[in-house]
Formats: sequence, structure tokens, C-alpha cells
Amino acid sequence: MASLPSHARVVIIGGGVIGCSVAYHLAKLGWKDVVLLERKQLTSGTTWHAAGLIAQLRATANMTKLAKYSQELYGNLETETGVATGFKRCGSMTVALTEERKEEIFRQAGMARAFGVEVEEISPKEVKNRYEHLNIEGVKAGVYLPLDGQGDPANIALALAKGARLNGAVVAERTKVTGINRDGRRVKSVDWATGDDQGTMTCDMIVNCAGMWGHEVGRMAGVNVPLHACEHFYIVTEAIAGLTQMPVLRVPDECAYYKEDAGKMLLGAFEPNAKPWAMKGIPDDFEFDQLPEDFDHFEPILESAVDRMPMLAEAGIHTFFNGPESFTPDDAYHLGLAPEMDNVWVAAGFNSIGIQSAGGAGMALSQWMDAGEKPFDLGDVDISRMQPFQGNKTYLFERSKETLGLLYADHFPFRQKATARGIRRTPFHQHLLDQGAVMGEIAGWERANWFANDGQAPEYEYSWKRQNFFGNVAAEVNAIRTNVGMYDMSSFGKIRVEGRDAMAFLNYVGGGDYDVPVGKIVYTQFLNSKGGIEADVTVTRISELCYLVVTPAATRLADQVWMQRHVGDFNVVITDVTAGEGVLAVMGPNSRKLLQAVSPADFSNDVNPFGTAQEIEIGMGMARVHRVTYVGELGWEIYISADMAGHVFETLHEAGQDMGLKLCGMHMMDAARMEKGFRHFGHDITSEDHVLEAGLGFAVKTDKPAFIGRDAVLRKRQEGLQRRLVQFKLTDPEPLLYHNEPIVRDGQTVGYLSSGGYGHHVGAAIGMGYVPCEGESVADMLASDYEIDVMGTRVKAEAQTKPFYDPKSERVKV
Repeated sequence: MASLPSHARVVIIGGGVIGCSVAYHLAKLGWKDVVLLERKQLTSGTTWHAAGLIAQLRATANMTKLAKYSQELYGNLETETGVATGFKRCGSMTVALTEERKEEIFRQAGMARAFGVEVEEISPKEVKNRYEHLNIEGVKAGVYLPLDGQGDPANIALALAKGARLNGAVVAERTKVTGINRDGRRVKSVDWATGDDQGTMTCDMIVNCAGMWGHEVGRMAGVNVPLHACEHFYIVTEAIAGLTQMPVLRVPDECAYYKEDAGKMLLGAFEPNAKPWAMKGIPDDFEFDQLPEDFDHFEPILESAVDRMPMLAEAGIHTFFNGPESFTPDDAYHLGLAPEMDNVWVAAGFNSIGIQSAGGAGMALSQWMDAGEKPFDLGDVDISRMQPFQGNKTYLFERSKETLGLLYADHFPFRQKATARGIRRTPFHQHLLDQGAVMGEIAGWERANWFANDGQAPEYEYSWKRQNFFGNVAAEVNAIRTNVGMYDMSSFGKIRVEGRDAMAFLNYVGGGDYDVPVGKIVYTQFLNSKGGIEADVTVTRISELCYLVVTPAATRLADQVWMQRHVGDFNVVITDVTAGEGVLAVMGPNSRKLLQAVSPADFSNDVNPFGTAQEIEIGMGMARVHRVTYVGELGWEIYISADMAGHVFETLHEAGQDMGLKLCGMHMMDAARMEKGFRHFGHDITSEDHVLEAGLGFAVKTDKPAFIGRDAVLRKRQEGLQRRLVQFKLTDPEPLLYHNEPIVRDGQTVGYLSSGGYGHHVGAAIGMGYVPCEGESVADMLASDYEIDVMGTRVKAEAQTKPFYDPKSERVKV
């Protein structure tokens, strides 16, 4: 095929809207030798049948930034390319049929204002005024976003493809990638076939934009892309007389969305129990295909819709459509450099929001590829968040039954996935269940989130108000603060870094000083070139040539890959040993007393001061204890080989009965760390949060030789901070905070909470968030009047840069 070059700087696999966007943005950045290969015809997978809803508001600030960018891009594409995109700002409206949903959408409205999205809370009467065809019986309230829109999905993709061609990219249809050839951690070439022609194209890198084929293409490239296709249903009516442009309407309590389309009405559904499709593989000839109708499956949605939109009862059905879309285990798409390879990028798994996401995702990925580092925090969608086991097809089949419906389910705080559970269990799993543990799941790990009392059902009862475990967590926090508690930390990542260059390597990749005695623990961050935080970890020197890096459970893979990609010429071996040890945290004023009851070791400050580890005997077994804390109390993390973990748990639990030892969960840990002002990676600190502005300058040692991010730290110290991470406590003890609530300073919104929770010991909701402070002293910044916007009501808040609990850490070091 003469038009295909023999070499490409990048080969993009997949010609849906995502692949076209990546090609467009790379070409706009001036990349040459960009080649997009599409197995059939552009848009023939899922793009062509997408509903084309284009909303601005997403769950986080950066995802909202990407969605807003998509809108702006689509508004200008027609002028640039001459291809009509059908984009129009018709607005969107979401209505609530329950008080719980009303609180959810009103909290989302507050978040929208903090993110710079125009939004309006409206009454049922105002809902009716904006949507005359809607039956508002049972409607509690609505929110209206005037700048949301809709567009023609296929034409948006074709416009992006034309824009890519205009800037020099090659877009080849009916050209299937039949093989991907690798050498170690790098792809060297791709094999292609078109008709009777076939060939091989060498390349510097590839991007997997294969949509629902992304899992299959990923395996060809040696990378894990967890996603699964599900059936997605909608109907289009016959033309309805007098129907004019209406806002996009969402009625999530009835699992439905509505869109006016050329005088017809489209009704789509995200039903609670979805139908996974093609577990055994997608047919090779799939192109613009529909799946078999299943009217029985869709009928409950339609019945509710006819009541909600009475005109549907008189309108004939023009099209009953069933088409596949791909869904990921956590309803967030996959973007970024694949952990397993050094030149394989991924943009796939868009969970029915591919059209509104494509522009921003293509922009962000192309900038990442061009600069070699993320343009801003993309942790929500970074593919390195996915665990290797999540590529298991049976797991994906079971989880996808739930994830489609979760798009419109109530997004309650602390909501746990119900499907595909029980896969990764710590050594204490059954012990904890026997004691009333209520499990949550993160990165596949089953973790005790809270403990039910005798006679209390060990299950969640979700709400936006105080949930059924509120009192349980309060009691667990009280035990930690006043006596002793124990909880399972086995899911936290444990990575061994060893070899003759282990110390030198860590001193290069991390901001701390690791030239410390054996047994010393260093709290530290890995920084990027801008001084942003790529990882928040503790590093313990186990021996002269070996360190243990402990990471959050959800970021173990990302943190390990970050280290591996910076090994260079250092002689080190990096190994994940998470499953090899169970970890019990024993915390509280009486934690020393409990450990002394089960071990002959000396736990005094003289022998085992804060920030040190020692090997001990415990019961009839052995363990290693690390004197650190994430809850702000005297305490130890006890590392036990998996074979002895059960014995050590039983020994500690039995000895603790006479002392009032209380088993605790992850909700307690989060509440306690908030009171202490400890940061949570992914919320309070991310790759775009400068380590100094996060208040973590004490952990960065710039007097040591060069390390990643050192120049950015020195520059920030010289230039001064532009913002600071501040802690807030509401003066009213009743309202609850979660995250993303707007921060109001002297009457003006200046930011939003990066995390929020209830401080059971301090007696009020607390949160953290960044406040602009350029040219200000801390005293001047804190002298302002602060409020937090909770559902549109401004609640006065105390503001501090010190923690509200034990600001001098006196309780930690006793």
C-alpha cells in the first residue's frame, strides 16, 4: 500500500473519536510522521452511534477542565476544517426525584461554581418552565447548566481526522493492525493488513485508541487495558410535531436521559443491571453493527419515561437501538503511558462519555507525549491506577454489569462496588469478618472500613447525611485518641529497593535524605521536574543495601513504575513484596502497653524512637515494627510474614481484651488523619501540587546533591508561594463535608476542598484546600473570614495551616 510509510514517529491504533483526537492534537503540535490505522471505516466501532451529549461538569477540577476544552474545540472545528460537527449549546438539566438526589445535584452545583462552570439550582416550577413536556410530579428540584451542549459524534470525529490530515498526519482506513512487535519494554514495529496487501511499519511509539478492542490490542502490545463492552440501549421516536430544540435532560432516578434530535426525541438508558457483550471476542467483521434488540430489558425504562414525558405515549418508535460501548472497572477512562512498556500509550475505555471527553483527552495525552510528563494531574484516569488482575476477563465481565448503571446511580459518599468482590484478601480477612468488619474495596483489596456493633447489620446504608456507621467510626476514633485501637494496613504497597546503588538511587529519585542508619524511617515525596508530588511514601532502611518503600494501596503500581523508569545506570533491583507481609497498626496512648504485653522487646523512646524500625519477637512469632503513624498518635505498624500473620493477630487481639482494644477501619484512619492535617495522595497532594505549597517542605532536603525536582524547589523558595494548603473546621457541628466544596474568602470563592470529613474528636466537619496567597504572609492569609459552601449555604469556618489536633505532634513522640 503505497500511501503507508515504512516508518512512523507514532502509530495510533483505532479511528474512533478518541484516535482522531489524538492524531489531530499531535499534528497540531507539529509532530511529523503521525499515522492512524483504522481496521474498518472511521467511527465504525462505537463513535457512530454515540448520543453526542457534551457536558462540562465532571467529578474533579481537571476532568472538568478537559470537558470544557472539548466544548470549545468542537465549537471551532467546523470553521477550521469545513466539516459540520452539529455542535450546539442547548444547555442541560438534571432533575432529582428524591431528597438524597437533590442533595447530590445541589452539591454538584456548588462544585461546578468552584470549577468555573455556569450553573443554576432551579425549583420544580422552573424545571417545567424550561422543559414544558416534562411531567414534574415527584420532582424535588433541578440544576441547569446553560453552556452544555450536544453534537454529531461521527462528524466530530471526521472533522478531527480532517484536521489531522491538514496538518500532515496519515489516516488510513481499512488497515488492520495484525501484530505488534516488541523488544523488551519497547514496541519496535506494527504489522498491518489491508485487503490482500500487508506490511510492517517501524515506529517510535504506539497509542492504543482501539475502544472496545482496547483490551485485545493491549495484550498484543504486552500491556493491561481493563475494559469490557456492554450493550447500551436507546430509542428514537418518529418526528413529533412542534418539537423544537430542548436542553439535554437527565432523570438519573429513572436511569434515563432525553435529547431532542431534529424534531425527534431520543431516550437513552443506563440501567442498574447491564448486559456485558462479547466476552469471547468481538466478531472480526464488526462495522457499524447493531446488537439484537432486547425490548424486555429496556421496557421498565420506557414505562417510566412515558409517565415522565407523556408525549412519548403518542409518538411512534422510529429506531430501537442497541450498540456496544466499553466500560472500565471504576467508570474512569484509561489515559497515559502503559506501566508495562516504555513507548505504549493508551486512550481507551470512555464509559459512554467519549464524545465529551475526546477533545480534552486528546489534548492532554498529546501534551504528555510531547513534553514527556503530564501537563497537569491526570491521576483520575492514568492507566497506571489499574492493577494487573483487573485485566482478567471474568472479573471484567462481572464488574461491567454494575459500572454502566453506576453512571446514573446515586453517587453516595463511601459507596462501594457490589460486583467482582473478594478477590484480594489480606491475611487477616476472616479474622476481621468474624469481628464484625464491614468491607470496602480499593485496587481489588478487601479492607475493613468499619466494624459493626453486636446486633447491628454489618452493611452500608447509604446517605448524604450521617450514615449508619457514623457512630461506629466515632467510637473507633475515640479508642485511638484515648486508649488503643488496631487496624489492618496490609493492602498498602510494599516495594523493596535493593542493590549496591540503592541509597544513591533513592537520593536521586526522592526528595528526602536516605543516607541514614539501618532501621531509620524517612517520610518523603518523589517529585517531578516542576516540584509536583508524584508519590507520597515512607522509606525504611532495612539493611545496608536494602530499603522498603511503603505506598498507598491504590498507587503501588504507579509508584513502582515511577522508580523503574528512573533507574538509568543505577545498580538496583525493585520488587513488589506487598502480598508477602501482613501489617497491623496498633495506635493510641496505650499502644506501647499492649505491645509490651506480647513481646519481650523494648519499645521505649531510647530504643525505638519515633521514625525507627526494629525486629522483634511477638507471641511465638517474629515481626518488624515501624514506629510511625497516619492517625496522629503514639503507635506502631507491625510487619509480619504472611505465614505468621494469623498467629500475631490472635495474640494481639487476645491480649487487648483486658485493655479495651478496639478494632478499627479505614474510615477511622481517614477521619483521624484529617484532624491531624496529614495529606492524602490523589486528593490533597498530586503531581501538579508543589511540595512547598502543600506544606511538605520539611521533607525535602535540598542540601543533598541533585535530585528530581530540586531546581523547582529552590526556585519556588526564591519566588515565593502562590497558594497554600489550609485546614478548615466548620463552626457549626452539623453540616458534613466530603470534598470539592467551594472555599469562600471574604465573600469570594477562591478554591475548593481537596478532601473533607468529620473530625469526631474535634467535634465538627473538617477539610483541606488550597488558598491563593501570592505576596501574603501566613498571618495575613489566615486573618480573612472563611466560609465553606455546603449545598449553596455558606458555613463559617476556622482556618489554620497547623493541624486542629496536636499541632506540635507531642502525642506522637511520647
